[in-house]
Amino acid sequence: MADETLYDRLGGIYAIAGAVDVLVDRLFENASVNANEAVHAHHGVPANAPGYKFLVTAWSVEAAGGPKCYPGLDMTKAHETMAITPEQFDAVALEIASTLNFLGVPAAEHKEFMDIIESYRPQVVTAAA
Repeated sequence: MADETLYDRLGGIYAIAGAVDVLVDRLFENASVNANEAVHAHHGVPANAPGYKFLVTAWSVEAAGGPKCYPGLDMTKAHETMAITPEQFDAVALEIASTLNFLGVPAAEHKEFMDIIESYRPQVVTAAA
């Protein structure tokens, strides 16, 4: 088990896709996340949910050590015009952590995934509080 990737320990593609399905629904409904007009312009369009779920799933698979499958922009490019504040980043991170808790992800894997999320803060946060 020591040589298993986080991707494997999370349950692979099906488990990650299931978690992202729950997460994105939560993000699209989160008032704090959607207070940012640039974010709401995307999250406020229900038709965007399937594509967003695909991208977040693919990104999460790669971030967790799974196969290379993410076709989207790097995190800096994807967020450069969104003016994400530290508080808005925290709101998304809280939804991710809450989703992992809701789905019963074990503590070690939960922490490891949240550490990955936190490592992207400098690439995503582009605005002052």
